[in-house]
Amino acid sequence: MKKWIAFWNILDKDMRAYYLKPPNISWGLIFPLAWTGMFFIRSGQGLDSIAGLLPGVVAISILFGTTSMLAVTVTFEKKARSFERLLLAPIPLQVLMLAKTAGAILFGIANAFVPIIMAAFLTDLSSVAWLVVIPAIVLIAIASTFIGLFIAVSVSEVFEAQTFSNFFRFPMIFLCGLFFPIADLPSLLRPLSYALPLTYGADILHAGFAQQNQMPFWMNLIILCAFCVVLFMVSLRNIRRKWIT
Repeated sequence: MKKWIAFWNILDKDMRAYYLKPPNISWGLIFPLAWTGMFFIRSGQGLDSIAGLLPGVVAISILFGTTSMLAVTVTFEKKARSFERLLLAPIPLQVLMLAKTAGAILFGIANAFVPIIMAAFLTDLSSVAWLVVIPAIVLIAIASTFIGLFIAVSVSEVFEAQTFSNFFRFPMIFLCGLFFPIADLPSLLRPLSYALPLTYGADILHAGFAQQNQMPFWMNLIILCAFCVVLFMVSLRNIRRKWIT
């Protein structure tokens, strides 16, 4: 019980302290929406194209929101040495880091529904398979958060975390099938696409919004869950190696 009380207290503090910080608003919300508007205007298509754009928009909203969140919470507290006090708390490291990342996961899930709500005013979303879309949103948020955790552990400054995040985020926009089919990529880049977790989340979203998935639903789920576990374990290993020992 004490573990879960500590979990909630850490989560509640992060939600109140970091959710509306400028980096989270700019990178996590405004940038994805601006990027979406650029694609929509450039396409020159009607409202029917929104459903085709939504998987990519939702995915990058989650990706930028979660990674920006971790860049602030973990990196800032590490620099201010307040994170070291948390490491001394009598709770397992796994519980501590799940508490630190839970806020970003919730932030990413909330971000995902911003473009969906906007699209609902412009086009009919009655054909969307929500039982497919919602698990994808949750898993993408978890995987993206753990990518952000891996990045935050690897740097010491907030601006370094944001810069390092872009090294992963911008290639994912073009390599993960968000707006362009992976089949249209050069053959040399396709293996790299399948090495990125967002590829499988985007494929599920395409299935839910437009029934255009490339791989079976269950396979995407299994691979995405595996990425989540591996990223979290690698991040814990780095924390133990760099910050505890």
